[in-house]
Amino acid sequence: MTDLRYINAADPASPLDITPVTGRIGGEVRGVTLGATLSDGDIAAIRQALARHKVLFFRGQHHLDDAGQEDFAARLGRTVAHPTVPIRPGTRSILEIESRNGRAASSWHTDVTFVPAYPEASILRGVVIPEAGGDTAFANTVTAYQDLPDLLRDFVDRAWAVHSNDYDYATIYDDATDEEREQFQNVFASTVYETEHPLVRVHPETGERSLVLGHFLKRIIGLSSADSARLFAILQEHVTKPENVVRWRWNVGDVVIWDNRATQHRAVADFGQQARIVRRVTLDGPVPVSIDGRRSRALSPTEQIAAAA
Repeated sequence: MTDLRYINAADPASPLDITPVTGRIGGEVRGVTLGATLSDGDIAAIRQALARHKVLFFRGQHHLDDAGQEDFAARLGRTVAHPTVPIRPGTRSILEIESRNGRAASSWHTDVTFVPAYPEASILRGVVIPEAGGDTAFANTVTAYQDLPDLLRDFVDRAWAVHSNDYDYATIYDDATDEEREQFQNVFASTVYETEHPLVRVHPETGERSLVLGHFLKRIIGLSSADSARLFAILQEHVTKPENVVRWRWNVGDVVIWDNRATQHRAVADFGQQARIVRRVTLDGPVPVSIDGRRSRALSPTEQIAAAA
């Protein structure tokens, strides 16, 4: 049973106008115009609200362009580009996610867990939104951990797993064309990364424990591939229970910020032939720390290992 301290409720001490979206995750923020000129107090309040609600939704930020989005993100933390996918031309770090023919990141994941210091947060802006479909769903990996049975929680507290960007693309898109699979290998997996993460990390700001899973998880260390897959499926089901999930219906100009250390997300690929374009800026994050104090570590490539040393 989830500890009542972690039920998603408005913080009476926050200066922001925030309405919780579900009982466990998500807050819609009203009355804030995002940008680099926000006061230090406003920025601190947004960061505090993000740690509390895990995902923040801002409607109608039509004034933001690419530069404005990047400048605002830089007030929240240090922005970083994706390790393999090229940035949008003319920007410092923006990843444009353009999806057609129903394609989207339609598999539950935490961003870039195939590197040791994966992003702490992402800021996503809706640019072209389908008339129907194309929502994004977010799951709370803290409450998922808290709901585990004691015996299963005892296991994950001590377990580690290997994450990699070299996964079977066809397991996510079983109708993917040869051209799409080739592009995936040549771009997203152009450099293969492998990293060991604990199955449970301690949040550096809140001290909460959260599950580190998602589709970049390749295997749980110490288990056979079959047992690893079965246990992974069980744990993922806990993460994506309806009680832990919020689903956001986009409008053009919306901005969503999520704590990548305490959530998973997926785009819902239900928009057929409509175009869907969103642009993402990510913030650099610290190397995860396990319950017993050990840090995630790189397995490959060589330069990643040297940087983490």
